Amino acid sequence: MPALACCVDAAPAPPGYALAGDISLPPPVTFTGALPLATTTDDADTNTSHWTPSMSSTLYRIDGWGAPYFAVNTAGNISVMPHGLGTLPHQEIDLLKIVKKASDPKHFGGLGLQLPLIVRFPDVLKNRLESLQSAFEFAIQEQGYDGHYQGVYPVKCNQDRFVVEDIVKFGSPFRFGLEAGSKPELLLAMSCLCKGNQEALLVCNGFKDREYISLAIVARKLALNTVIVLEQEEELDLVVEISKKLCIRPVIGLRAKLRTRHSGHFGSTSGEKGKFGLNTTQVLRVVKKLENLGMLDCLQLLHFHIGSQIPTTALLADGVGEAAQIYCELVRLGAQMRVIDIGGGLGIDYDGTKSCDSDISVGYSLEEYAAAVVSAVQFVCDRRSVKHPVICSESGRAIVSHHSVLIFEAIGASSYGAPTLSTIGLQHLVEGLSDEARADYQSLSAATMVGDYENCVLYMEQLKQRCVEQFKQGTLGMEQLASVDGLCELVSSAIGAKDPVRTYHVNLSVFTSIPDFWGIDQMFPIVPVHRLDEKPTAKGILSDLTCDSDGKIDRFIGGESSLPLHELEGNDGGYYLGMFLGGAYEEALGGLHNLFGGPSVVRVMQRDGPHGFAVTRAVPGPSSGDVLRVMQHEPELMFETLKYRAQEFAADENGHDDDEDVDEKSMMNAAALAARLAFSFDNMPYLVASSSCALNAMENNGFYYCSSDEFSEVVTDSTWDKESGESSVWILLGLIDRIPPFSIQRGSM
Repeated sequence: MPALACCVDAAPAPPGYALAGDISLPPPVTFTGALPLATTTDDADTNTSHWTPSMSSTLYRIDGWGAPYFAVNTAGNISVMPHGLGTLPHQEIDLLKIVKKASDPKHFGGLGLQLPLIVRFPDVLKNRLESLQSAFEFAIQEQGYDGHYQGVYPVKCNQDRFVVEDIVKFGSPFRFGLEAGSKPELLLAMSCLCKGNQEALLVCNGFKDREYISLAIVARKLALNTVIVLEQEEELDLVVEISKKLCIRPVIGLRAKLRTRHSGHFGSTSGEKGKFGLNTTQVLRVVKKLENLGMLDCLQLLHFHIGSQIPTTALLADGVGEAAQIYCELVRLGAQMRVIDIGGGLGIDYDGTKSCDSDISVGYSLEEYAAAVVSAVQFVCDRRSVKHPVICSESGRAIVSHHSVLIFEAIGASSYGAPTLSTIGLQHLVEGLSDEARADYQSLSAATMVGDYENCVLYMEQLKQRCVEQFKQGTLGMEQLASVDGLCELVSSAIGAKDPVRTYHVNLSVFTSIPDFWGIDQMFPIVPVHRLDEKPTAKGILSDLTCDSDGKIDRFIGGESSLPLHELEGNDGGYYLGMFLGGAYEEALGGLHNLFGGPSVVRVMQRDGPHGFAVTRAVPGPSSGDVLRVMQHEPELMFETLKYRAQEFAADENGHDDDEDVDEKSMMNAAALAARLAFSFDNMPYLVASSSCALNAMENNGFYYCSSDEFSEVVTDSTWDKESGESSVWILLGLIDRIPPFSIQRGSM
């Protein structure tokens, strides 16, 4: 193998360049052994010229977790197939084109939105609904099942207005309904289902009080197919009381606690000690009470939930079979049962492994899931001679996960180039070292000369530790400590002991946009959305903008502790990453840590045309003023306070001089400061890309998007309008005064 030459300067040593004891600094050292390729993702092949998009697809497992909606196109960009397997070649959408359309300035034909960005694909949502329905319809027909499938979407997965409205619209042909778990969700569901199929179910889950139950019974009065599911035994008394007062006969379901459960993270909501539901004793008491009241015919639905991300169809069939036995027992006891609601649990393969032993994967397809459910229900009901019930599921994660992509930008990366000895400054290094530190330095020198890598690491650590202790005691200067760090960095790089993983800084808040990663270690596929025709030559972790050590992503699908990434290019645009399969839960769970709000949002539909898509809605993310308002601050008053301080500052700066030119300058300075403050209130809290447009005026009545430097250039060029007698800066400030920039309505879609 070729020798590795340590990059030590061969220049003559300056005076004082010798160690104590007249031991001279070792000459340039040659290490034997192969060069450790710390900056490449594939040690066997450093040639990037033969890299292909298909190789990136394999590297990032896109074919595994992305099919049939995401792939890599020939240009090396992520391609979206909005209609799944039914997508024609001309219907594929280049994700990078969407990012550019959304983020480019308006005068370049873009929308001027700031990143991070959520891209929603309603076409994918429609395809997911149709695929789920088709899977159950096929299983029902194949097995000769006498009932039908009628799903509901649990709005807790993503309560966004347009997501819920789309689901009701797309699901109307097959009576797809909604599930609510709180009073606001119930109001949302009631409103949306007024435009849906009249037979669509409105399933009311969750803990309930008098108001919740009243709302649910009123929903039935409004001709909505509402079912109140009892989570606690005492809820029945309220249902009976309120329904009698309103003279409305309710439809009641009950949630049963099954013995069946799975052992993964999401299995904690199942089993006898689960958070929700009634045990067998409580179920029998509910039946008896309804019978005594003459309301047993109102009990029509059985609900259960094994847990999210059910890993295998064997576990699924076991749980469904147990629930089917309870269903048949309720029929035997006289209940007019009609629906078995199997809850959620239809899993997502986040890592593409099709594994049964992981919380982020499942070992079955949609078709296999549906077949297992239908078979389990049919087997029990046939054996008990019970009519086949309507099968309902609450498969929220499986419906919405694929339909949205989170786009964010890498804005910098840690550097790890090894220094040369001339930059380290060995002359400063040896001055003031303790005897023990000098001995470690000499031992390190000797170990490098003979290629003793193991002892190199040992003596490096000892030398660094001794120098740190000297620094703490005040006997070693900062320059010398830096020299020690530089020397150890150089030796580490030469012997391959340096950590090859770099930190990529991303314009994102993990706590806001990917809270499940921080909260429950949930991993999502993260992939560059472009440059996939290039070989990634670095390994990195992602560090967000928040002032929190947990604000990083350092675990990735496949059990990896780093992600293959490309080098950042200074002048060729941004480096965009996408987080996929995050359409469920992340938006609702996200917080406001460091007051970073949610992303901008665009809604993209497939269209036949030159670009293949149309942006049907675009909404900027919450501004700094918006997030301050959420925390009970008043941005308008804050702005007025700061504007007054700016005027005071400008006046004080110019003293009491009555010169007219000085007054004009003072006014312009105050206006510039106030205008800058106004922009800060109105912009998103995230960093503004350096390539943003100069004073890009949006169509939102005074919303502007520009960087601080660009704004300074605009202010500097402001002149006094002799005809109107006003400064153009004051004209701008007048516009801001008339239309408060931070009052713009923002939100997600």
